[in-house]
Amino acid sequence: MTSLLPDADWRHRPGLDALLKALGAEQGLVRFVGGAVRDGLLGLPVNDLDIATVIDPKGVMERLKLAGIKAVPTGIDHGTVTAVIHGWPVEITTLRRDVSTDGRRATIAYTGDWREDAARRDFTINALYADPLTHEITDFFGGVADLKAHRVRFIGDADARIAEDHLRILRYFRFLARFGDDRPDAASYAACRAAANSLMALSRERIADELLKLLAVPRPLAALRLMIDGGILLPVVPEIDGSGLARLSALIEREAASGAGLSALRRLAALLPPDPRAADQVGARLKLSNKARKRLMTALEGGGGETPRALAFRIGVEGAIDQILIDPAASLDSMGTLTDWTPPRLPISGGALIARGLQPGPDVARALAQVQEIWVAEGFPDEARVAEIADQTVSKFQRARQ
Repeated sequence: MTSLLPDADWRHRPGLDALLKALGAEQGLVRFVGGAVRDGLLGLPVNDLDIATVIDPKGVMERLKLAGIKAVPTGIDHGTVTAVIHGWPVEITTLRRDVSTDGRRATIAYTGDWREDAARRDFTINALYADPLTHEITDFFGGVADLKAHRVRFIGDADARIAEDHLRILRYFRFLARFGDDRPDAASYAACRAAANSLMALSRERIADELLKLLAVPRPLAALRLMIDGGILLPVVPEIDGSGLARLSALIEREAASGAGLSALRRLAALLPPDPRAADQVGARLKLSNKARKRLMTALEGGGGETPRALAFRIGVEGAIDQILIDPAASLDSMGTLTDWTPPRLPISGGALIARGLQPGPDVARALAQVQEIWVAEGFPDEARVAEIADQTVSKFQRARQ
């Protein structure tokens, strides 16, 4: 029986009909492809839309220009043009076949054969096409059945698909975590294990991006267990092991219990050894941004018994939430005090201490630090109380100098 793409809001976005008309949908020249079809069949929200076409990239650009639709040659060397309709990007890619691959990039040629285009894709559930007018699904490799069975498998020979692009190893486990039932296809899992060392040939940025995407999936634990048991991460992030998985499992429970929402970076911190320096080394190896590396380190520093707000004042609200969630001994009840809270600024300056009679010099900075310490310890009282603390602190420093 032929499958049909269910109706959904994304199919009625402003400008989409005009785009499809410009690209010759009525002549059968275009089809929706990939994630939009897969997620559409599952009733999931569709944000990114990809369209496949038999028209070459130059022809796509000309058609869009003629229709007054903004066209950006984002990946024109690889056959991709991005149309922008009402601020919404739609990627349009000419049907392709691989001429040669080296595991990192492919040399491609254009084709008019839909099956040939499908055969170069990674998983059966990603090689689904839908006619935008009849909504009929084209499925060359059993992707619809795999989707219904929560089965993730490579198209054709798994070893060959991985040899074409080594990143597909990591993508396999992300898709298993998102769409699978936590039981890997035997041939796919064996191929991933056999080729794990080939991950070393990839850029660290691509590895980091894929790992963080996996950690952003609500339930990544079973897939990560398979990766650890299969030695998948050993060549690139050997620091991730079973003990890290136990910490991540506890974190995921605490994220759910607290309602804090998930964070891929926080989850990565939990997976790594509880050592800020080790986390920074991993962050550097994965070419994470300085901001991301700082967050990993801060998350693993461990609190000093401070109140949540005192901790947040010292390291920031994000860092405090990370530390509280990662520390299984920290109470989740106190996290409510950080909701919509912005750490205040100390409402007094060194000049105010000098005006109270403190001699200019190094004592001013030391006294101000003591005022802040008391202010934080007392839960950030109002300016009247800060003035009292300042008077007492100045008197203390003056007595010390007598």
